Amino acid sequence: MNKLYIGNLSPAVTAEELRQLFGDKKLPLTGQVLLKSGYAFVDYPDQNWAIRAIETLSGKAELHGKVMEVDYSVPKKLRSRKIQIRNIPPHLQWEVLDGLLAQHGTVENVEQVNTESETAVVNVTYATKEEAKVAIEKLSDHEFENYSFKISYIPDDEVSSPQPPQRSRRGGHSSREQGPSPGGSSQPKQLDFPLRILVPTQFVGAIIGKEGLTIKNLTKQTQSKVDIHRKENAGAAEKPITIHATPEGCSEACRMILDIMQKEAEETKSAEEIPLKILAHNSLVGRLIGKEGRNLKKIEQDTGTKITISPLQDLTIYNPERTITVKGSIEACSNAEAEIMNKLREAYENDIVTVNQQANLIPGLNLNALGIFSTGLSMLPSGTGVRRPAVSTPYNPFAVPEQEVVNLFIPTQAVGAIIGKKGQHIKQLARFAGASIKIAPAESPEASERMVIITGPPEAQFKAQGRIFGKLKEENFFNPKEEVKLEAHIKVPSSAAGRVIGKGGKTVNELQNLTSAEVIVPRDQTPDENEEVVVKIIGHFFASQTAQRKIREIVQQVKQQEQKHPQGAPASQHSK
Repeated sequence: MNKLYIGNLSPAVTAEELRQLFGDKKLPLTGQVLLKSGYAFVDYPDQNWAIRAIETLSGKAELHGKVMEVDYSVPKKLRSRKIQIRNIPPHLQWEVLDGLLAQHGTVENVEQVNTESETAVVNVTYATKEEAKVAIEKLSDHEFENYSFKISYIPDDEVSSPQPPQRSRRGGHSSREQGPSPGGSSQPKQLDFPLRILVPTQFVGAIIGKEGLTIKNLTKQTQSKVDIHRKENAGAAEKPITIHATPEGCSEACRMILDIMQKEAEETKSAEEIPLKILAHNSLVGRLIGKEGRNLKKIEQDTGTKITISPLQDLTIYNPERTITVKGSIEACSNAEAEIMNKLREAYENDIVTVNQQANLIPGLNLNALGIFSTGLSMLPSGTGVRRPAVSTPYNPFAVPEQEVVNLFIPTQAVGAIIGKKGQHIKQLARFAGASIKIAPAESPEASERMVIITGPPEAQFKAQGRIFGKLKEENFFNPKEEVKLEAHIKVPSSAAGRVIGKGGKTVNELQNLTSAEVIVPRDQTPDENEEVVVKIIGHFFASQTAQRKIREIVQQVKQQEQKHPQGAPASQHSK
């Protein structure tokens, strides 16, 4: 997907000149430049770099007096139902975009691409190649609020790759998971929930085999599609592998990979024990572990394995996966994999149902407007992005989401980076998030922190805070090996403070254990003029968001109880 075509080149252009131009634009080429007469092909390791190159160079960069064209290189046989739309206004509502896309055919899937550009990028799959062709013709250079859409074909792997039987098309309906159709109920469909594992880099060659024979044999036997991400994390000790198949196919492919690695390790005497490492999205892991770790303990007992999970502190906005390490014999690890994936798949399917019904687990959160976020607190795996139905629930112009205020404390020296030149960054951030963002004056000249006041509904809070955490990481205000941890203050009714604390501090302790954030409810506070008190939350982004949502849920429950029983006992007594 990341092979680029460079067109409209002068015959005099050399490969070295192309390298020089890309390098000058901070888009270095590490792979081969395949130069033909008048055009060339280059590769990028990931989609983000490819998008950046297209946006930076196409129609803008010049060589030997000719303005070059840069786009995805997609062979005609792979130009089918998938297109990519770039330069979308960051504030454009999903309902509006869905309406534009639906004008040209049935949209099966829309996935937002998480890029560093201020404008949005989405990958769209239409029901037919004819519809995709019409969409490209009609939407190319479509003007929306001074933004001009840029559209390209992207490879449709399903054109050239046979699909497992469970994903075949029946009765004229796509086998891809979709929400209920507007006119009736939908039939249960097989979800594509891949198995992702980490393998030591030293064994990748053995898994592929000479001329790719080993991996071809593996995929044939298991009826699976196996992606070995060799280019990811250059120099890393481990590489991810993604396996698309039925649950049984995934398990069989995993067992074969474990066998291959064990045999290679014995022949090279390179390792005594090779654990199975499964990658799982953080939003699903809690349900795998179960209450007080019961699910995990049962799997260990049933399979005779030892299972550990990487800590929450290892998560970042850009890496929402945790590593589940399983130790034991190949037989035991294989059995554990089947049980672990069964739990994860069950949690994922429940999330999909929730998303498609628009029943938000986070009160007031518009999942369509976020696009890239799961029903929990973070992003779903990119390989299994939420496939949203093209038709969403009716838009209600009278529904006003509840406004929340969060005070986020950032290092004083980071204020300039958040504001940006002439205030451009903070304005773009506010527009992107749909929130009011203000930086309070310093309390004193020596103050080490400044308060950022963020006002907006839950989805705006999530987006604004996420960008601020990310900006501090990008600008190196924290050590590269150190997770960005900030203090956030939210106000709750004084009548709900007791419920947040819980009897003997039980609730607040459970909150801290669940989220890995530090939650402080000072007991000696005097309520303000609105009868509210401050709750302090300290932690990394995901931890802080989890804690904020859980506390808001508790407050909502207290408010509902007070509305039902206005003459009853004070809400704070419920914590006793």
